[in-house]
Amino acid sequence: MRRWRTVPAMRRALVGSAVALAALIGYLAAWPVPIRPLAWKAPTFAGYVGPHARNQRLAAARRVPLGAEIGPEHIAVGPDGWLYTGTLSGSVLRIRSDGERREVFARTGGRPLGMAFDGNGRLIVADAFRGLLAIERDGRITVLLAADGPEPLAFADAVAVASDGRIFFTDATQRIPARRYGTFDAALLDILEHSCTGRVLEFVPGAARPRVVIGGLCFANGVALSTDERRLYVSETGAYRIWRIATGAHGLEAAELARAPSAEARVLVDNLPGFPDNVTWSPAGRLWVGLTKPRSPVVDALSGWPALRAATLRLPRVLWPVPPAYGHVIAYDDEGHVAADLQDPAGQIPETSGVTERDGVLYIQSLHAGAFGILRTDLALGR
Repeated sequence: MRRWRTVPAMRRALVGSAVALAALIGYLAAWPVPIRPLAWKAPTFAGYVGPHARNQRLAAARRVPLGAEIGPEHIAVGPDGWLYTGTLSGSVLRIRSDGERREVFARTGGRPLGMAFDGNGRLIVADAFRGLLAIERDGRITVLLAADGPEPLAFADAVAVASDGRIFFTDATQRIPARRYGTFDAALLDILEHSCTGRVLEFVPGAARPRVVIGGLCFANGVALSTDERRLYVSETGAYRIWRIATGAHGLEAAELARAPSAEARVLVDNLPGFPDNVTWSPAGRLWVGLTKPRSPVVDALSGWPALRAATLRLPRVLWPVPPAYGHVIAYDDEGHVAADLQDPAGQIPETSGVTERDGVLYIQSLHAGAFGILRTDLALGR
């Protein structure tokens, strides 16, 4: 009798399991997520071969702690020779070039990312939460373009200033506001969605609105000016590539130019071994690119499966397809040839967002670390 009594119990267990499984499938398929993923074809990753062969050259960088501050995402060298960087707290730090002294220069109340000095000695800042800012030498802040202004800015990211005062900056995405999700999550969501709404803008101080240089970028990130100011270099994080664009260009569309390059714009470097962030042009004629994360086989494999990319966001956060820490920065010449490749597989400076080269020294930036790195250029280049 006991044996037969277990049958109903087994049936109830099976039914319960089936209901739970159906509920799980329904949740993974239909629970609302903040993105509407689109299908695309990720380029096949060639691996760490050729000029990108694995190495540990970046591991020699000296870490410079920032105390309680985190995330020196970009470093600009001021007219005074000091280093300036923004942090997660909203502070803009002023640091002696040897890293031995630091102080708070200003507090933006947002998330300062890219920055560059104009001809008047003002620090122009792309603040992901607040928009485009100008900080005077005494620390006073002026909002040049508000994030919620006539031309909404969802994610002001990087900035470059020409000698005539024109400001070029990136609005990484128009879909996923950084203020709502935070910079890292907003970037992750936008890359997973791949709706490609990022753009490069040109702003003349005093104008009511900026002008679009190029739109349709899959998370428009770093921007840099060539020495002669005739070219812009722009990193497109979600497509693993770097663009070279004429500074006089306006109203360009990335998708069209990717298919048919023109004299105004073309892809300079494609199929990078990671997600490119900041780009900087050094006085030595090197275009430095920071890769915040390595390529992910999972992310690439899901490029043609938008529903599955949405489903990953319904999993516990620890299961999201976020690549591991891996330090990696690359220098290119103006034609896109690799001049240097520095890696640190251990990621002691994780999420290497970029490099600033000045006076024989490389300053290594990071999106989330509590420190930045200092490395002599001759050691980095093996000279």
